[in-house]
Amino acid sequence: MRKGLLHKPVSVLGPILDKIVLTHLVVIGLPTVLYYYILENGWDLSFLHVLIPVLYLVTSIVVIGEAVSTAMTYRRGHIAKMPKFGMVQRFMRSPRTQPLYPLLRSTGDIPRSSIIVAAYLPNEQQIILETLEHILETVERPKDGLEVILAYNRPERLPAEDRLERLAEQYPELKLLCVEGSRSKAQNINAALEIVTGEITGILDADHHPNADCFTRAWRWLANYRYSAVQGRNVIRNHEVNFMTRMIAVEFECIYGVSHPAKSLLVDTGVFCGANGYWRTSVLKRIGFSSKMLTEDIDASFRTLLSGHNIVHDPTIVVTELAPVDVRSFWFQRKRWAQGWLEVTLKYQTALVRTMRLDGWQKFYWTLLLVYSAGFHFIALQAFPITFSLALTGSEAPNIAPEYIWTMTGLTLASGPLQTLAAWIVRTDSVNQPAKDFWIYCLFIPFYCVFKSVIAITAIYDHIFGNNEWVVTRRSTEDALPEAK
Repeated sequence: MRKGLLHKPVSVLGPILDKIVLTHLVVIGLPTVLYYYILENGWDLSFLHVLIPVLYLVTSIVVIGEAVSTAMTYRRGHIAKMPKFGMVQRFMRSPRTQPLYPLLRSTGDIPRSSIIVAAYLPNEQQIILETLEHILETVERPKDGLEVILAYNRPERLPAEDRLERLAEQYPELKLLCVEGSRSKAQNINAALEIVTGEITGILDADHHPNADCFTRAWRWLANYRYSAVQGRNVIRNHEVNFMTRMIAVEFECIYGVSHPAKSLLVDTGVFCGANGYWRTSVLKRIGFSSKMLTEDIDASFRTLLSGHNIVHDPTIVVTELAPVDVRSFWFQRKRWAQGWLEVTLKYQTALVRTMRLDGWQKFYWTLLLVYSAGFHFIALQAFPITFSLALTGSEAPNIAPEYIWTMTGLTLASGPLQTLAAWIVRTDSVNQPAKDFWIYCLFIPFYCVFKSVIAITAIYDHIFGNNEWVVTRRSTEDALPEAK
C-alpha cells in the first residue's frame, strides 16, 4: 500500500498546480456559480445547510465510535482486556454464523514461517541491509524454522547485491530472489509465493523493522482457523526529522492504533495494509496480488473478504518504518492511496452488497468507508462555495435551529482530537514520541484534512483521465534515526 516499485523521474510542481487549479475550479468554482444563480432567483440552499452537517455528523460518529472502542480495549499497545469483536452486532443482537470473538490463548508450537520483503532495489539499497539484519538477528525462530525471502527488482546489477550475497552466505535462511522483468511490488511478492515454504507468511516493506515476537502474536489468531490474515501496527521511527514526519507519526498512531483495530472491534472485519500482515500461506497463494491495481493490498483484501476469509487487526504486532520526509513524496504516496481506494470502490462495491460472505453490518460499514470516503472530500469542500455564494449575493444563511448547528459543529470539531487522545492512550513503546506532537496534531487537523481533500480531488481527476503513474516513495538512510530502546 505504501510504496510503488517502478521509478519515473517526475517534474512535479507545474503539473500538480495545474491539476489543483483545474479540479478546484470545477469542485468549488462551478458550484459557486450554481449556488449564486439559485440564490439570485429567490430560492435558498436550506437542504445543503442541513445535508452537509449530517454528513459531517456521520463521519464524526464513526470516528468517535472507533476512538472509544479502541481506548477501552488497548493500553500502551497492550491488551487491556479480552477483545470481544463485533460490538455492533452484539449490541444490535444481530445473528452471526460464526463466533463473535476468538480466545487469545496458547495455541501450540508455531509452524514453519516465512517473511517476504519486497523492494525496489535502486531506491532502497541503502536501507535494505539494515532491515534484513534486523529481521535475521531479532525475529524469534519458530520450532520448524524461519525463512526470509528478499523479492526485489532492479534495472541492472547493483553493488548492494554483493553485500546481500555475503549476508545470505552468513544466514542460510535468507533467500535472494531477483524478479527479472518485474515492474511492481505485486509481481515481486507473487514470484516469492512460488517458492515460499512456511505455513505462515509475513509480508514486509524494505524499511520495516518488526518486533521479535511478531509470529507468536500472529499465530494466536491464525491457529484456530477463524482468521486467514492478521494485520499489525505500523509505527513511524523517523518522526524527529521534521514537522511533517512528526505529524505523519501521530496520524499513523490514529490509523494503525485506533481506526484499523476498531474495524475488528466494531464489526469483526479488517483490511490488509500492504505490509506487516501475516497470512495463512495457502490462502495467500490463492489470493495473490494484482499488478494492475494502484493499491494491490486493498484489492487483495476485498478478494479475501469476498471469498469467505476473514482479516483481523492486532495493534500489538508492531513494525517501525520510515515516513516520507518531503512534500513531493507525501503527495504522490497519498494520491496513490486515494486513487487506489477509488479503484477498489468502483470494482467491488456491487459485489460487496451482493455477497453472502459478510453480514449486514459488515456490508454497511465497508459501504460507508468506500462510497462515503470517495464522495466525502467533494461534499466537504462545498462549505466554501456556499459561503462564497452567500457573500456575493448578500444573502443570509437559512434560519436553522442553532441547537442543530452547534451539535453538528461540536461533534465534528471534537472527533479529531478525541481520535488523537485515543491514539495517545493506545500508543506503543516502540518509538517514544513526545506528547506535544499529539497536541500540535489536534490543532493541525483542520488544515491537514483540507490538504488531503485537495490530494483526493486530484486523485479523482487522474483516475478519470487514466493517469495511473506509480511514483516511488523515496528512501534514504538519512531519513532514519536510531530506534528508541
